[in-house]
Amino acid sequence: MQRYRRPLNPEHQETHLPMGGMIRRRMKRLFAILAALLSVQILIIWAVEDLSLFEAVWLTMTTLVTVGYGDYSPQTLTGRFSTIVLMFISAITLLTLIVSDYIEYRFYRRERILAGRWIYKMNDHIVIINTPQSGGQQYFMRFASQIRAIPGYETIPIMILTQQFPMGLPTELSDIGVVHYHGAGFDPKALKSVRAGSARHIIVLSADEADPYSDSLTFDIAHRLAEQNLGNHTIVECVDDSNRGRFKTLGIRAVIRPVRTYPEIMVRSLVAPGSEKVLEDLFNYEHDHPHRYDLKLDDLNWADIVSALIRHGIGTALAFIDEDNEVVCQPPTDQVIEGKGLIVLVNSNETPDVALVEEALARYREFINKWHDLQEQAAKKENSEEPCP
Repeated sequence: MQRYRRPLNPEHQETHLPMGGMIRRRMKRLFAILAALLSVQILIIWAVEDLSLFEAVWLTMTTLVTVGYGDYSPQTLTGRFSTIVLMFISAITLLTLIVSDYIEYRFYRRERILAGRWIYKMNDHIVIINTPQSGGQQYFMRFASQIRAIPGYETIPIMILTQQFPMGLPTELSDIGVVHYHGAGFDPKALKSVRAGSARHIIVLSADEADPYSDSLTFDIAHRLAEQNLGNHTIVECVDDSNRGRFKTLGIRAVIRPVRTYPEIMVRSLVAPGSEKVLEDLFNYEHDHPHRYDLKLDDLNWADIVSALIRHGIGTALAFIDEDNEVVCQPPTDQVIEGKGLIVLVNSNETPDVALVEEALARYREFINKWHDLQEQAAKKENSEEPCP
């Protein structure tokens, strides 16, 4: 810049102020000046011209936007002079500056959003800290689609706090309303920028789902959240199971293993706390696992099958296989099941064989038949004891 030459907008040199704040502040100041000029012009036209107050307002506004219908126009020298000075020279110039500032602000906002530097005024949202090492876009896509398929979460905002996506989020994520902020979870300013204190849920993903040392970074983030009394809103991923106790001492709501191919575990931990332990157990194959039994089903309804397996300590029926080899989950409880197999949640250490399952179903059939016989006998006895009219 040449010496003694002033910049077009001197406040741009004040680097300690955010650009967005400066533009908004200047626009407010220009709007205030414009409103004052319009008020003065309306009063002058109303006073010196043979027009009503509404007609004075109409003339002033059509002049401002340069429409010029010609239905009204100033006739007096004072009215024409004020129109030249206040409207043509001042007001229209101010309106042009306001439009220019608005366009500049929109460009500035877009650039900040793409760079992950825009601070959204969010409340009751989901904050996800960190990004998976690989497949981050697919993980966030599946997570967002699943969480928003749950009643009450259809429109919940999702904010990602990450140091990735420097050129902006992929279009697929932006189109479904996911936004991001470029920063790290261990930075208090970044946590404040994503409004972690106002979030409904906070998720801390492992920096590397295969490296136990990433738990140290996760612990640092979790500790900062706990200092803000946000532990009961936080779910963290833990690579090494021996570190789970450390997170629990911070008051973290849930600690789960990184299972990136199945975001449903994370979704369940948000909407149904505690269910993530059941899902983890299924994936770990440590206590219980789903097991398939090939057998004929043709005379029991689903409620009977579930009761039979539970009564004999075999497990919990999850689904059945129909004659077309389709797995049917959550069938109607009172409908007779016709198929050729069952999928049952059983104990991994003592998995029952198919003969035991068939025996349990056979015994339950006998129980059902005896119960029906007793019901028929009771009904006949009741009918025989009724007095004749």
